[in-house]
Amino acid sequence: MPTFNLKINNQTHTVEADMDTPLLWVLRDQLELVGTKYSCGIGQCGACNIHVDGNVMRSCLLQVSQAEGMKITTIEGLSENGDHPVQEAWKDIDVPQCGYCQAGQIMTAAAFLEKNPNPTGEEIRNAMNGNICRCASYNSIEEAIKVAAEKLS
Repeated sequence: MPTFNLKINNQTHTVEADMDTPLLWVLRDQLELVGTKYSCGIGQCGACNIHVDGNVMRSCLLQVSQAEGMKITTIEGLSENGDHPVQEAWKDIDVPQCGYCQAGQIMTAAAFLEKNPNPTGEEIRNAMNGNICRCASYNSIEEAIKVAAEKLS
């Protein structure tokens, strides 16, 4: 079985996996980084979002063989103590209901705010489009992103 060296959350991990194994399964099953969630498995929901070289990516669609040499950040690596401004805003606004999609939502919001630190409501909605929340917390998510933008400024 092939071996891959992956840089995840500022640490190098050596893993064995078939070349076409989705990175999601390596994160969850081999590295026990279970904050990244499995939901649809076809890149449609955003629950498995991670950062790859600073961009949001669906980890269920990224093969482990493609991830070598990339800088990968999971929800566990966003901040050591869970105090990233987006995470703090999520708590301030009390966004989660069931919470299942929230790691993917937070990862999308954090990457978006890195590129657009002072977004409009429309820009937020466009950036978050494609992240599905079964509890329909979309208004709270948008409000939390506005709060996080203020915290980051």
